Amino acid sequence: MRTTFSYRAVLCLGVVALSGPALAGTEEDQPQRDYLPTDIVVTGQKDGYSYDDGSSATKTPTPVIDVPQTLNYITEDQLEDQAITQLNEALRYVPGVSLETGEGHRDHVFIRGQSTTADFYLDGLRDDAQYYRALYNVERIEILKGANALIFGRGGGGGVINRVTKKARTTAQAFAIDGAVDTFGAFFVTGDLNQPFGDGLAGRLNATYEEFDNHRDFYEGRFFGIAPSLTAELGERTTVTAQYSYEDDDRVTDRGIPSLGGEPLRGYDQTFFGSRDYNRATNQVHIARVRVEHALSDTLSFNAVGQYANYDKFYANVVPSRTDGTTVTLGGYSSGTDRENYIGQANLVWDVDIGGIGNTLLVGIEGADQSTQSDRYGVIFDGTSTVALQRVLDVPAVTRGAQTRASTADLDTFSAYIQDQVDFGPFQIVGGLRYDRFDLTATDLRAGETNRRVDEMVSPRVGAIFKPQDAISLYASYSTTFLPQSGDQFTTLSGADAVLRPEKFENYEIGAKYALRPDLFATVALFRLDRSNTTAPSPTGDGTVVLTGASRVEGIEASLTGKIMPNWQANLSYTYLDGEIRSQTEQADAGQRLQQVPSHQFALWNRYDFTARLGAGLGLVYQSEQFASIGNAVTLPDYLRVDAAAFYTIDDRTSVQLNVENLFDADYYPSAHGDNNIQPGKPLSARIGVRLSL
Repeated sequence: MRTTFSYRAVLCLGVVALSGPALAGTEEDQPQRDYLPTDIVVTGQKDGYSYDDGSSATKTPTPVIDVPQTLNYITEDQLEDQAITQLNEALRYVPGVSLETGEGHRDHVFIRGQSTTADFYLDGLRDDAQYYRALYNVERIEILKGANALIFGRGGGGGVINRVTKKARTTAQAFAIDGAVDTFGAFFVTGDLNQPFGDGLAGRLNATYEEFDNHRDFYEGRFFGIAPSLTAELGERTTVTAQYSYEDDDRVTDRGIPSLGGEPLRGYDQTFFGSRDYNRATNQVHIARVRVEHALSDTLSFNAVGQYANYDKFYANVVPSRTDGTTVTLGGYSSGTDRENYIGQANLVWDVDIGGIGNTLLVGIEGADQSTQSDRYGVIFDGTSTVALQRVLDVPAVTRGAQTRASTADLDTFSAYIQDQVDFGPFQIVGGLRYDRFDLTATDLRAGETNRRVDEMVSPRVGAIFKPQDAISLYASYSTTFLPQSGDQFTTLSGADAVLRPEKFENYEIGAKYALRPDLFATVALFRLDRSNTTAPSPTGDGTVVLTGASRVEGIEASLTGKIMPNWQANLSYTYLDGEIRSQTEQADAGQRLQQVPSHQFALWNRYDFTARLGAGLGLVYQSEQFASIGNAVTLPDYLRVDAAAFYTIDDRTSVQLNVENLFDADYYPSAHGDNNIQPGKPLSARIGVRLSL
């Protein structure tokens, strides 16, 4: 008889210590705290491109300079200046992160060479379904690099991406509406209303409507999102926040172009290698969350958070399989997924001196219950699936074929973790352990086969920090995480995978951080990420698999973010990555380079304000060549894309801006899904927008 844990009724109680500021400013200068009580302060300012809140990396009120880990931020100001509305577009400006095309229906990234569709978080809670994420209700994006199961649990081999949402504020009424349209006819309208009701009660409503279009034939779609929130301050020590969001996405599934001769097929960047009638992706997402924060004393408080999420996903596509330069062969399938998640998290943080030594102690628990139903069908072409290669393909009619997969999966997890941040003055130590129980049961409905796998893992984290000055930190760290063998979506579990131990990720990192000023921050880090327990064919040749596969990614990252001069803001970063297979795996032999891992990535976005009314922006994105797949047979060429912007403030309430993408009309291919689903980048385009604030 199966023993299960049920976490739907978990009461998420946690504690956050109320520590003092590292560098105090005026109340107006203090950043809003999204995970912690509002009177917890860390160094820095709220506005601009820099941000100093490192609490996501520790679950405690910790400034970035005291986090022994690489963190990148994209603030709301930068997102507005770049006129970016979708997460995948924002991540193009984050070196160390490269984009996968995601089969035309989902966010899919490589972080430090590790592929993931699931390492996405919303206010620190897992948001792991496969879909495109919008930014209309997002205050900032956090990219936390390196394996770190202690804070985030399973997965996150190369790091995680966390979106911090906008929440109701009790301080002041505010209303803003943005709208923009581009040269392809795509447009969006976004509204943001914050309304205090008095007595510590406030509501906020974020909403958006967006229509998609671009240079690709037959591509179109639309997105609708609405996100209300309510904040209630119940006295000086207690805050309750309730949030809900509904998002509805409907767009063409675009799988890009095939390859020819070891590179992307040239001359067909606009050609749609799919069926204009069949290729479609739809998704409806409901996410509801309640958080309670209560300060028990000046050094002790608790928070409680529970989240419910429902994802209803479907996509269908005809996809290019190969081309010989004269004809192109097409394939296809459709797939549906229904997922329901319940997550509860609890943290206890105690800020206490022990023997005259400062300690910030974190004790936490997390429970989750996830159920998934999924299916997949082939396609039937009314005629041949091999058609003439021409500017507009003559694709035959397509209908749904036979079912090829149907499954249900139930995942129960329980986690408990402890961490201590010990302050010896110029020296600090961060260390802790996390215990995870991972219980997955999956049923193949077509075969009538059920498999179950239970894993219990302990993941350590340790970091040492030396601060010769308050504004400088030197650190070294080691952390791990794991990933069960069923993939990161956990929709199926084969009999072969059910007997295999999880993959393991180990991250070694040394680095330096320097706050040149409170609003200008520089970082540099060297790291090594080892991945082991990857499946490989048994050397006996009996057709079984063994856990001997391994890979390694080594690299260096550097960044400079903030106000270089009073009128000049910038976010500048560079990453060098060297990733290879170190022993034979099921997919590749030792010595082959990891897929979609460019050796060099460089990104720069600046804004310079010439006057109080007039400003300009300039952005550069460079990636060196990379392989489209682990087979190393197709190369995506290196590219440099230049973006620009102009900003004009008409009055205190009205501003306009012009954004130009790919200013010099470069031909480039930034992402792929295997060797024959390569996405061409957009040509020169422009977007004009207006922002009204009341």
